[in-house]
Amino acid sequence: MAIIGKLIKKTTEISYRRNAKKGVEYNHQLESLRSLLESAKNTRFGLFHSFHEFLNKPDSVSYYQKNVPITNYEMFYEKWLKDTIKGAKDHTWKGKVKFYALSSGTTGSPSKRIPVTLEMIRSFQRTSMRQLSILHELQLSENFYSASILTVGGSTKLVKKDKHIEGDLSGILKKHTSLIATPFTKPGNKISAVKDWNEKLNLIIEKAPKWNIGIIAGIPSWCILLMEKIVSHYGLKNIHEIWPNLEVYVHGGVFMEPYIGRLEKISGKKINLLDTYLASEGYFAYQPSLKTNGMKLLLNNGIFFEFIPFNSDYFDENGELINQFEAFTISQVRENVDYALVISTNAGLWRYMIGDLVRFTNLEKYELKITGRIKQFLSLCGEHLSLDNINQALLQVAREMKINISEYTIFADSENNQHCWYIGSSDIIDEEDFSKRVDKKLCELNDDYLYVRKYNLQFPKFEILKPDLFYGFLESLGKIGAQNKMPRVLNKMQAEKWQEFLNATSSL
Repeated sequence: MAIIGKLIKKTTEISYRRNAKKGVEYNHQLESLRSLLESAKNTRFGLFHSFHEFLNKPDSVSYYQKNVPITNYEMFYEKWLKDTIKGAKDHTWKGKVKFYALSSGTTGSPSKRIPVTLEMIRSFQRTSMRQLSILHELQLSENFYSASILTVGGSTKLVKKDKHIEGDLSGILKKHTSLIATPFTKPGNKISAVKDWNEKLNLIIEKAPKWNIGIIAGIPSWCILLMEKIVSHYGLKNIHEIWPNLEVYVHGGVFMEPYIGRLEKISGKKINLLDTYLASEGYFAYQPSLKTNGMKLLLNNGIFFEFIPFNSDYFDENGELINQFEAFTISQVRENVDYALVISTNAGLWRYMIGDLVRFTNLEKYELKITGRIKQFLSLCGEHLSLDNINQALLQVAREMKINISEYTIFADSENNQHCWYIGSSDIIDEEDFSKRVDKKLCELNDDYLYVRKYNLQFPKFEILKPDLFYGFLESLGKIGAQNKMPRVLNKMQAEKWQEFLNATSSL
């Protein structure tokens, strides 16, 4: 293992130098679009939208944008994807799409089936290797390179259904992972295939002392919960007593800052945090260096990106798109503007709006951060409160009060014209003081919020809860496990379920 570890170390060094020399130019995006159009020109989708006619035109981007409408999952599924799933050949992508990743989306909504092609799988593999090159910058010890990677993901068990195979993306990628990597990946095939999250958690805890973990990867809420349980189960002072070589945590899926306090509590030494932006639809970006907080957008990885400003010119009060054709390319975006992300991919998704909001922090390097979800914002009476506003207010107040907030959720109470906040923390918190501080921060961060709080919007309602209640709610919906996240802003249906759950637990 030590010999293989040294080889990996040398590989990351070479890859790091190679990536450092590569430029990130708009030409990569033009080439990506041309390649996508070429691959799909003879599909039913390509023929319907006349890919042949504008494929090689100098202004092919504008032709593409005029001919192909922007869609979301529901729209794309009804018109195109459902036939692809039924086994239609050369429909939205060349050949037949064999694999589909199940994505639960927002809590309470049914599972989505996202197409996964071999071209897309190769894109994931290339990006994973690129991201590993960052390790060279960290100057880690020789022992680290002999350690394993623990991926806290969903079940890798795949299911044959009708004419396709479906399951978590992690299972599809695992099926196509080289056997060379197997000794370095945990928890292993048997545990990875377990669907029941609690059973999987207990099995990982049982095996933990036998493993030498250097990297842990996954959504913060579940990864940190796992490490806390390991520390508690074995009566440890910190996680490094059992995994001394744990030096890197690759995270994604949710805002990391609220979880840092919990991670530091169970750490015996520094753990390097690397942010990543991947979804069932593709691998979009990753943090290229610890010296930056942004993630580098991958412009030459089989995805063509477009961006729609998240404002009233493009979206209505309900977050619905106004114009089905207008969007900006990477050459037209500006820093510090929230954009809805639109993708066209080598899995046959075309001008597909995935629901995320992103903001560029460094245009020269094409670095961005995720600022929220299109449907997860609050605007009862024009306050336009974004997820980024909410995260920043909570983070600043938590620092001021020296408390940890690891979970939260909010909904808009239209009857009382009020925002209802539920905060997950194990600390003792003065609710009145906390409420006033958060409300004041939001007024400082958002002028619209400040205005409506003066004249219309009532003072927000806050309730402090134990973090376990948030996990319990997900479990009550059958959504427990590493692929599921608590929605930060609840819609009306979700809010009703949440309140029913809280009422039921309070009566026990």
